[in-house]
Amino acid sequence: MGIELEYAPTICPYCGCGCGIYAVIKEGKIVGLEPWKEHPVNEGANCPKGKNAHRFLYSEERLKRPLIRDNGSFKEVSWDEALSLIARKFKDAKPDSFGLLGSGKSTNEASYALQKFARIVMKTNNIEYCARFCHSATVAGLLPTVGGGVMQTSQLDIELADCIIIAGVNIQETFPMIARRVLRAKRKGATVIVIDPRKSATAATLADIHLQLALGTDVALINALMRIILDKGLEDTQFVAERTTGIDALRSFLNGLDLEETVKTTGVPLERIEKTAGAYAGAGVEKKGCILYDEGITQHVTGSDNVKVLATLALLTGNIGRPGTGVNSMRGQINGEGTGDMGCLNVFYPGFKRVGPETAEFFSGKWGVSGLPEKPGMPYTAILENCSALYVLGTNPMVAAPDTNTVRKMLQNKEFLVVQDIFMTETAELADVVLPACTWVEREGTHTWVDRRVQKIDKLIEPPGEAKPDWWIICAIAEMMGYKEKFDFKSAGEIFEEIRTCVPQYAGLTYERLKKAGGIQWPCPTESHPGTPTMFIAKFNTPDGLGHLQAVQFKPPAELPDEEYPFMLTTGRTIFHYHTGSMTRRTSPLNNEVPSGFVQINPEDATKLGITPGTKVTLRSRRGSVDTNVRITSQVPPGLFFVPFHFAESCANVLTNPALDPACKMPEFKVCAVNVEVTQ
Repeated sequence: MGIELEYAPTICPYCGCGCGIYAVIKEGKIVGLEPWKEHPVNEGANCPKGKNAHRFLYSEERLKRPLIRDNGSFKEVSWDEALSLIARKFKDAKPDSFGLLGSGKSTNEASYALQKFARIVMKTNNIEYCARFCHSATVAGLLPTVGGGVMQTSQLDIELADCIIIAGVNIQETFPMIARRVLRAKRKGATVIVIDPRKSATAATLADIHLQLALGTDVALINALMRIILDKGLEDTQFVAERTTGIDALRSFLNGLDLEETVKTTGVPLERIEKTAGAYAGAGVEKKGCILYDEGITQHVTGSDNVKVLATLALLTGNIGRPGTGVNSMRGQINGEGTGDMGCLNVFYPGFKRVGPETAEFFSGKWGVSGLPEKPGMPYTAILENCSALYVLGTNPMVAAPDTNTVRKMLQNKEFLVVQDIFMTETAELADVVLPACTWVEREGTHTWVDRRVQKIDKLIEPPGEAKPDWWIICAIAEMMGYKEKFDFKSAGEIFEEIRTCVPQYAGLTYERLKKAGGIQWPCPTESHPGTPTMFIAKFNTPDGLGHLQAVQFKPPAELPDEEYPFMLTTGRTIFHYHTGSMTRRTSPLNNEVPSGFVQINPEDATKLGITPGTKVTLRSRRGSVDTNVRITSQVPPGLFFVPFHFAESCANVLTNPALDPACKMPEFKVCAVNVEVTQ
């Protein structure tokens, strides 16, 4: 008689979609994955990452025991020894010189515990996570326009749209299940418009109109669209009159635009801009226009401006506040939304309560403490630069942060660095203490996906060796430092119950309710509330309840080509890899597809440079150089190079520009100037 297989439902650990899968368990080990056809997000379909999501669990490189650096190398120690050392060192750290970097892969419960540790134990707001590098421009752009920096529709409702603008995101490779929704809309007659400097897989396979603009000219392009909409009377006059403010200032500003100059700036023909304006504005009133965007919009020194003009475009045409409409930011990580909801941000406590005396007083009452920090903490890059003691949980700034050579020096100069992860990442290699954590199926907890969709994930298998859940480790450190009473949680469920009392958007959620396939979308204020698929139906979250139209002047990127660095470089993802590669590059079916980094170069540039397929080159910017392989392709226009950022040995972020958006401190990952030299 054979050994029985168990089929347990879970959620894919990659990207922000939240696709359901069944884990096939044999003798306590996940041996395969099967489709979860009843799950509403993906209906049984999965991308290559989702189909192989279990494989990295059993990598021989998994961290299994705490490690302490001793005379330049690591030695295994007990949990007591590691936690005691951390507690002693953290007690010596001053609030202004201590920083914490959380993770978009952690559970809500772990993220909540981490920010509570920062504020109660370390008395600092120096806490950040990867949203600073992808989503901060969305918050800075949407707060002044509509009052909330979240996805405004349900991903399930995207297929209801009559026109879809996909700006700065290659969803065919990065969010394939959302691409399916776009394809369904297209088959029903929707017009799909792609705004991207590259002829990406999305532009090639989904676009009815591809606006292949010059890198970093998004504001100029969107301003031109709005000018044409107003000139032709295509705005939603009733929506503008009843639900917005600022139309006169916007109209006056746009009247001063020179459309011929815009064509020169963006490289997009005027007739194509006019066609786009008609298609999107025509989706207003009875029809539905939807905007999807991601890092190609946000990762600029003008990222917040880019988001403001997209939001203004939606407001001008009334394409907001109805299912299948809105200005919708993609989220690249399993809990990219939830970690922010929980308050792992230098300017927000849980529930997006802004840092200040009133918020500190509120949480002092909830937590039964005094002396909570009232001033904003440092943003991510400032934490890296200025904090002498650093606690890094589940993130890898040695690959993810811009100007990596400088980041290495910053981390090497730390007086004390603790890294908590599942693998010995490039950042962990520089640590004083490394703590082994659990993966998503080795602990219980909740995550919040791209469309505010909260789902629960159960513990299915035991972790390797002595690896522990993130929340347990955080609470154990707090106990060692004398704060057991405030962190005396026995389970993730106990933490979630506290979250419900502190985060109004989560008040109506319970572990029992979250057993429902597909979860529940916040805000969910009571246990009888069904959740909120669509935001801003009746009013916006601004003080006056209105949408605020923004007049935004185009500004060029911080760094442009010159004689020394004559080419532009942009970065992005591939379908087979995930962020810094720590999981996918330890998954052989994925890594075998794309085992190493590469640079895309246009055939015209390749001919001029004497580059042939398979050539190895050195790319240089003002910050460093990387060696990589060449792919000659017309996906990129002449003068533009593209490099994926997953590969530490040819790290794109060695080259990228750390210049910051002044409004949100977002680095300009997506634009820098480079030169190229043939090395082989």
